[in-house]
Amino acid sequence: MRMRIAQRSGEFFELFLESAQNLRAATELRKDLIENYQDVEEKAQRIKDREHEGDEITHAIIRRLNTTFVTPMDREDIYALASALDDVMDAIEAVADLFVLHRIEEPLPEMKAQVDVILRGSEETEKALTLLPRMTREQLEPCWVEVSRLEDEGDRIYRKTVADLFSGDYKAIDVLKWKDIVENLEMAIDGLQKLANIIESAVLKHA
Repeated sequence: MRMRIAQRSGEFFELFLESAQNLRAATELRKDLIENYQDVEEKAQRIKDREHEGDEITHAIIRRLNTTFVTPMDREDIYALASALDDVMDAIEAVADLFVLHRIEEPLPEMKAQVDVILRGSEETEKALTLLPRMTREQLEPCWVEVSRLEDEGDRIYRKTVADLFSGDYKAIDVLKWKDIVENLEMAIDGLQKLANIIESAVLKHA
């Protein structure tokens, strides 16, 4: 396979932004799934379609990375950022799938709170990747600081939710099903924090 010496520098950034926009759209779909809990299988399929689209974008990034000699960011940062975006999308899709597989009759209120945190985090991620080509710390720092704050908020919701689940007020089988879902929601929140850390590291290298 022939390596290209250079390519249009914005190509990677455009794909990152496309991936972030797809991620935010999937999160909006999941928010609608939980807040308007009907036609669950149909809504879960829409999220799965977004996950497939995200896979295609990730593959496009990796293909370009493997065939480009000169890149606008360190190669390891490009790979890490693409992988982290894909991981968050996978967690989002897994939650939608678990609602169907576990035949959840009604989501917990705490799940709605978690999804709200994820949506705000995905919006901040999209904003950060819009600004990323400039590599300007002053513009990007508020984004990764806000994502960190949201991750702390998500942790508090998660810990309280798990404590409530094991309070003895719920059937054991329901606890297992709900815990599976809230853990994947927490994984998505943690994944957004990882994304923010990768962006921060890449920007500081170019400071």
